[in-house]
Amino acid sequence: MISIQNRILAFSKLGHFLSQFKTSGFEKKESIVDNILFFEGFKHQIKLAQEKNSWFTKENILFSLESWSNALTENNLQAFVNEVNINNNASKNVAVIMAGNIPLVGFHDFLSVLICGHSVIVKQSSNDKHLLPFLAKFLEYVEPGFKGKITFTEEKLTDFDAVIATGSNNTARYFDYYFKDKPNIIRKSRNSVAVITDKVTDEDFEKLSDDVFQYFGLGCRSVSKLYVPKEFDFNPFFNGMFAKKEIINNAKYANNYDYNKAVYLMSEFDLLENGFLMIKEDESYSSPIATVFYEYYDNEIDLKIKLHQDKEKIQCIVAKDFLENEVAFGQTQQPRLDDYADGVNTLEFLSSI
Repeated sequence: MISIQNRILAFSKLGHFLSQFKTSGFEKKESIVDNILFFEGFKHQIKLAQEKNSWFTKENILFSLESWSNALTENNLQAFVNEVNINNNASKNVAVIMAGNIPLVGFHDFLSVLICGHSVIVKQSSNDKHLLPFLAKFLEYVEPGFKGKITFTEEKLTDFDAVIATGSNNTARYFDYYFKDKPNIIRKSRNSVAVITDKVTDEDFEKLSDDVFQYFGLGCRSVSKLYVPKEFDFNPFFNGMFAKKEIINNAKYANNYDYNKAVYLMSEFDLLENGFLMIKEDESYSSPIATVFYEYYDNEIDLKIKLHQDKEKIQCIVAKDFLENEVAFGQTQQPRLDDYADGVNTLEFLSSI
């Protein structure tokens, strides 16, 4: 078995490799080990990922890669594994069924399985199948002990000891039945919300535009719902959103905006819009693309109770001095390694199987 330190070192080398792919552009570094084998090849995979899925713009892919580069440092990885005793695990085969809503959305599960010393069997979404296999080849090159521990499959899953599966609420019911006899983590659809209080500033609203628009709002950490006080003036909110006005120049986003606007108008729903974003009063958490739902609240205590009751539906709560585990404005798409999806500690699960 590969030592825990060698696993950490391999992933930190991957983080260093990814540091060449930033939102500011590509920057080939001479210090990267065997870059001649991987740099141009990964540029090609980025291009293929864009061509396969038009939601995966170059900007969104590079944002994801830069975020992972920042996370995969030796210090961050060491702190991550120090939370759980994973040194003496017997290696198991762990199947990971990945979603495909944003680039590399399943990478945290992939990392967690391998960093714990297990073997991973990856079933990717057809929407995101180009990036991870290439990064797996990089890991196998810098740490040959990973060879034979990483498998990608499109077939029915067999010969596995545990499973981590992410999907919609409908597919989760199938997962619950199909994997009921195996140790599992089954993730359903979740959304993120922002709580607006009198402490929120104009700068916070501009930062909130990152939480709303990054990945076109397709991520579970994307803010799709606002809670606002009675008589709230939406002008500061729309002023903050204006920082992302160029998003309407994306054809697929614009088509969704036009379609959803037409549906709302034909249904005679009340809505406010600014030419690239609509807001609509609605109790639901999951809003369509180019739309953010909002709901008024009477007092903060009742709202805190409601958010606690609905915690199984919520991924992140963006707020300012409102809740203990709130996320700061502009930070939903910058999770730490220990910001576990659905609040389930993946390393603890993997250490117990």
